[in-house]
Amino acid sequence: MDMVGACKAFVSVSERGSFTLGAAAARIPQPVASRRIAALEKHLGGRLFDRSTRRATLTPFGRDMLPSAKRLVQLAEAMEHEAERAKLTPLRVAVPDTCSTRDLARLDGEARQLGVYLDFHPAAPAERAELLRTQQVRAAIADVPEGEGRWSVPLGLASAAEPSADAIFVETLRVGRAAWSSGRRRIWIQPEDDIPQIRDRLMRVRDAVGLQPAQVAVAPSLTRAVADVLGSADFVLASHRQAHELELDWRPIGEVRLTRSFDIVASDGEKADQLRTHLWRAVARCLGAATDGEVAA
Repeated sequence: MDMVGACKAFVSVSERGSFTLGAAAARIPQPVASRRIAALEKHLGGRLFDRSTRRATLTPFGRDMLPSAKRLVQLAEAMEHEAERAKLTPLRVAVPDTCSTRDLARLDGEARQLGVYLDFHPAAPAERAELLRTQQVRAAIADVPEGEGRWSVPLGLASAAEPSADAIFVETLRVGRAAWSSGRRRIWIQPEDDIPQIRDRLMRVRDAVGLQPAQVAVAPSLTRAVADVLGSADFVLASHRQAHELELDWRPIGEVRLTRSFDIVASDGEKADQLRTHLWRAVARCLGAATDGEVAA
């Protein structure tokens, strides 16, 4: 039996003294109201209304049951209200601070069409993990080992001057080579790529080809790295899309293939799955990952 529906009909009829008016107030047909109240009477084991008069008059048993019925109806209505509010509560998501405002706005717009509201918190990888661990966010676009993520973003080297080769070999930056004898060129790693699977692999290439330690370094911010690149012959490790947005020339690295790999980590599994599936393309745009019909740089 629908206890809540029956109690709503019971309360509505009792307040208006009429099955017809009570049913109308409850927005159900009068026969439905009568059936629900009859089922409630059978369930409780007593008559709630005296049907010997034209008005719906409560019996003593009905008067005793009415306060509990009202509390149940009020509790059900409060629960429905809270459910509606919960649906509108934004999902707090930690995202890479490399995502553009425009792409995040498009992701937010597409999510709203699915009834999902997002609240973005741009942060570097370590901070995203900490925000999720301390439950300051309910989901995060997290770095995962290459090949295990839902989204992959190839990395290369970006510079202010257009390179003459199709790929940049790190060994050509070695001090003492004839081509670069006039100075020491550096590769800047932005905070988004300051993670072992990217940073350490590039450092190993640096050591293997004989670069000086300072020639591959982590920049305090992407802005600082780009400022150094614009004022010199340095490179910044970046995705092809980042380089395009920053108006820099981009080439893959000759000695190693480096890739950002991302997945959604969340305490809310249902909404995380929506980000992974229905919003996959929108998230890919934010990350600069290739989507269907596109070719990864």
